[in-house]
Amino acid sequence: MKRNFFSILKYMAFLGVGIFLSWWQVSKMTAIEKLQFKESISHAHYIYLLPVFILTLLGHISRGMRWKLLIEPMGYHPKNSNAFYATMGGYFANTFLPRVGEILRCTLLGKYEKIPTTKLIGTILVERVFDLFCYFLLIVVTFLIQIETVSSFIKDKISHLTHFKHPLPMWLIIIGILIIAGMFFLIAKGIFRRYHNHHYFIKLKGFHIGLKEGYSTILHLKKRKKFLAHSVFIWTCYLLEIYIGFSALNATSSLGIGAAFSVLSLATLAMIVSPGGLGAFPIAVQQVLLIYNVDNISFGWLMWGVTTGIVIIVGIISFGLLIYQNKKKNEKERYA
Repeated sequence: MKRNFFSILKYMAFLGVGIFLSWWQVSKMTAIEKLQFKESISHAHYIYLLPVFILTLLGHISRGMRWKLLIEPMGYHPKNSNAFYATMGGYFANTFLPRVGEILRCTLLGKYEKIPTTKLIGTILVERVFDLFCYFLLIVVTFLIQIETVSSFIKDKISHLTHFKHPLPMWLIIIGILIIAGMFFLIAKGIFRRYHNHHYFIKLKGFHIGLKEGYSTILHLKKRKKFLAHSVFIWTCYLLEIYIGFSALNATSSLGIGAAFSVLSLATLAMIVSPGGLGAFPIAVQQVLLIYNVDNISFGWLMWGVTTGIVIIVGIISFGLLIYQNKKKNEKERYA
């Protein structure tokens, strides 16, 4: 009960951040900005949202297929449809409760494909680490193709941070963090040695073995070229969604692929701050667009609304199809 309470409290805190950022963004809008937002949305070229929808869906399908490639080295061969439905179900949950979707995604696929959840969680962690690598690569490319524009923006932000005075010197803060981390490690090690036969630690050990096997999939991955191709395709879809989406509004229609790289770089980070990027995504996009002399809040809200709407609608449909498809499969096996 206590554990569930703190989990709910944590998720509510993340959701609260998103709601607060949304409220803050809307409340600080001037009368001119509100009029600008209304005019931009009412005169938007919504035809360009159709390819955005297709690209978003294709990216999610590719992500499900890439996940399947990570699972196969463990000896399991889930259906592409089940991998996709589970992925969308997880994304649907992440829209409201951050990180819950990752567990739900593994639980759903594990249930219908008879795969241990702990092993699937290991593959998700591998996927996240690789996506983090792709993200850093994206930042490097963004910086290189727009070195003058982006570097001036970074210098400006750093200059603002350097004016903030810490009550303690940075070297002392770092030493303090290292000491606390070392003490925590020694205490945890001592507890584990003393109570290693306790059922909680035995369960934790089994969980660790499952994670380890999930991690090992990247070493035994046979279809590495397909995995890399899916990764490139997924991030290309993200980039093109923004680039094509620029054409939906008059204020952003003149922006090029370089601006799309910049928006994607910061918008990706914003998705971590709050559930589904609620509140944080539009703010991040607006800040990036200011680099290109576009002072308009509409694009961020439009793109967030479209991509979130797709996740919610397709996620709900995926839940239904996952249950229905596998129920029919079980009935056929029962009467076979």
